[in-house]
Amino acid sequence: MTNANDVYLYKRSGSYIPRIAAVHDLCGYGKCSLGIAIPVLSAAGCDVCPVPTSLFSAHTRFPKWYMHDTTSMLEPYLDAWQEEGIELDAIYSGFLGAPEQVGAIKRLFREYPGALRIVDPVMGDGGEPYPTYTPELCAAMGELVDGADLLTPNLTEAAILTGVAYEGQDVSLDFVRKTIDALLQKGAKNVVLKGVVHGDGLIRNYVAGQDVELAEVSGELLPYMLHGTGDLYASALLAALMAGNSLLQSVEFASKLVRDAMRVTSEQPDYEVRGVSFETVLGEITQLVG
Repeated sequence: MTNANDVYLYKRSGSYIPRIAAVHDLCGYGKCSLGIAIPVLSAAGCDVCPVPTSLFSAHTRFPKWYMHDTTSMLEPYLDAWQEEGIELDAIYSGFLGAPEQVGAIKRLFREYPGALRIVDPVMGDGGEPYPTYTPELCAAMGELVDGADLLTPNLTEAAILTGVAYEGQDVSLDFVRKTIDALLQKGAKNVVLKGVVHGDGLIRNYVAGQDVELAEVSGELLPYMLHGTGDLYASALLAALMAGNSLLQSVEFASKLVRDAMRVTSEQPDYEVRGVSFETVLGEITQLVG
């Protein structure tokens, strides 16, 4: 077995700017999804090419929101990319608006076989799926596990993907191992399982792979929850990977960055619903590439 600190998923070459397809929703108010992925990955010196899966007026923790499903535009959108000869170094998928959109991501996987595949299975939290996630959409999301170079579920999403009952955030190390093993058996090459909490003031994330031994990354648990932290975590993790850091270094970087952003957020008005304030920590990301 290999130590996660010896695993590199992307080799950065000189001044080359890697290109990433970010397949995610776009939210007008409430910081999350593409509103986070684009600036975070851009700060890491990446060319971000968005593929919007839905348009939201605001994220779904607001009492009033509007959603526009973009499924009908995805095929001609990607057709145009093919005709133009767009090249990709990574494919990063997140929130989807309909089961049919899984086909668009699988198409990208087929057409860019050499691209790094990062799957953030954005489906729910706290034991419940998000309001727009039907059983059909959750099942379709499971099709993206097989072949993912890196899968980044929280405990709720891992439960949905494996079919194992959600047991809360205070789970044993044995439960963590079995959950990650189940996801690896479904075809994921590496998994980061997020959000294990034991009541000792720490939050733990675990990383392991098909040939990578389990490692734990822990940090201070802040006493509030924020919308968009999962998107920030996955985007920061990918930013660190694309900058040429090891898998373990990237997990550590993302964990610290989210905590730093959450501290800034708590000083903002209406921070409970506005979403995580990442703007002032973008400098930490630019330092990844000098």
